[in-house]
Amino acid sequence: MFDFLLTDSQQSLRDEVRDFVAWVPRDLILDMDQEKVLFPVEFLQEAGRRGLLGSRYPKRWGGRDTDWVTTCMAAEEVGTLGLIFGCLFGVGSEVVGEGLFRHGTDAQRDKYLAPMIAGTKVGAECLTEPRGGSDLFGATTTAEDRGDHYVLNGQKRFIVGAEGADHFLVYARTDNRPDTHAHKRLTTLMVERGPGVDVQYLYGLLGCRGGGTGRLVFRDVKVPKENVLGEPGGAYAVYESIMIPERLATAAMTLGAARPALDIATAYTTRRKAFGRPISQFQGVSFQIAEAVMLLDAARALVYTTARAVDSGQDPARARRMASETKKFATETAQKVVHTAMQVVGGIGYTNVFPLERMYRDMRLASIWTGTNEIMSTIIGHEWYRESGAAPALRDYEADAVNADAADEKVYE
Repeated sequence: MFDFLLTDSQQSLRDEVRDFVAWVPRDLILDMDQEKVLFPVEFLQEAGRRGLLGSRYPKRWGGRDTDWVTTCMAAEEVGTLGLIFGCLFGVGSEVVGEGLFRHGTDAQRDKYLAPMIAGTKVGAECLTEPRGGSDLFGATTTAEDRGDHYVLNGQKRFIVGAEGADHFLVYARTDNRPDTHAHKRLTTLMVERGPGVDVQYLYGLLGCRGGGTGRLVFRDVKVPKENVLGEPGGAYAVYESIMIPERLATAAMTLGAARPALDIATAYTTRRKAFGRPISQFQGVSFQIAEAVMLLDAARALVYTTARAVDSGQDPARARRMASETKKFATETAQKVVHTAMQVVGGIGYTNVFPLERMYRDMRLASIWTGTNEIMSTIIGHEWYRESGAAPALRDYEADAVNADAADEKVYE
């Protein structure tokens, strides 16, 4: 953690989060990975009881009026428990919560946001479908307008909290007319668990187990019009506002999930001896640790710089690009750090004598969920070209070459 970036109040909250992390039972971590616990309700209840969920929201709904720097700090610290704990900590209060806070009515915030922050209710986002993930506008789940309510039918999969959540933020197609713009075809609905909402499949995951990840099937679910989040046909606006929270929070919690691996590897290589001396004294080991430290610090610097950019509110498009950069760089860095930790620990790191094997399995999800890193690259490239083309020229840097005026040599077609 970069303590020097935090104010006194942020450091105080960090200590509260660390106390919470210390409270989490070892058996809960092990039982979730062994799928003895399918969804850790008590984890979220305790986080809510301590006032740690959704700290950046107004006090009216149970938050602390903090900012994204504080949120990233909390996500990083919780992530040290394991990536799935960071996912659970953020997917309700930060992702679903952002949709409610930015686009919901006060009545919706009272009904759904406040209980999530308090830890008495759990929310989940339902975007991915069997036929598509990142293609939001390819959604086939439908919500048919029946006057004062919608009738929802369809499927969503890979839903963290499918088993365990009380309500779901669901993207559904409400307009099938071919002449309607794609951005206006979908509506966001708050759907409560009840008749017609069924968990049909819980996935056997490589890692990040215990988050109740499954496939939800909606069959003729009656959703009152008052549960529309934002405007009918306005799902894109909700989705766009959620992108930064889910990607920035993912980056922060992934940093946290990589930290223990580096700590374990550092301690092991200091104690483990070969050829009469600790293996940390061999460059083949110490250079790998050095690179892992450097990369993790670089990723952390990007996370907190992006958090400051989002908090400033000055350039939303740039913040969106930076959030995508941060998610991609931080998750790939964290995967490399855990890989390095296992490599320098050697064969014993491949066993369950150390938790590195669980961390290694868990970390593989990081570059896939909340938009694959290939999607992040697409966004980064698109936003950079747009941003670069709109920026005023400070100087003609191309002219700063000896033969800059050799126009015949500058062939573009």
